[in-house]
Amino acid sequence: MPGASGRVLVVDDNKVIRQLIKVNLELEGFEVVTANDGAECLDVVHRVRPDVITLDVVMPRLDGFGTVAQLRADPRTRHVPVAIVSACTQHEVEAGIEAGVEAFLAKPFEPAELVQVVRRLVERKDRREWKGGTPAGRGRG
Repeated sequence: MPGASGRVLVVDDNKVIRQLIKVNLELEGFEVVTANDGAECLDVVHRVRPDVITLDVVMPRLDGFGTVAQLRADPRTRHVPVAIVSACTQHEVEAGIEAGVEAFLAKPFEPAELVQVVRRLVERKDRREWKGGTPAGRGRG
């Protein structure tokens, strides 16, 4: 792949899933940083400055929705695209949309679908930055 595809912060308390996501994204040229849960995500997000965050919902210390709420409340991370990678129940999807999540990927997922979702979010973020604007509203998957 020519050039870097973007930086992704992968947040999941399951080490195997974290590694699976990391490897699949790295194979497609993404730079990947991982965090064990939402609290660690908030600790590293400003240092890492990701283009996209993938986020599990059920995690210790701080779950996915609590993490999204704090990311959206911070002007520095308000517009970082978030993809929920979880069971994606109807409740999770509704709560995620309300929280400002841009995409959903149900576990178990196909690696190609993961890459496609992340690439779409990186491209969407790049277009917003190129225009110098910010999103007009909350995105829908």
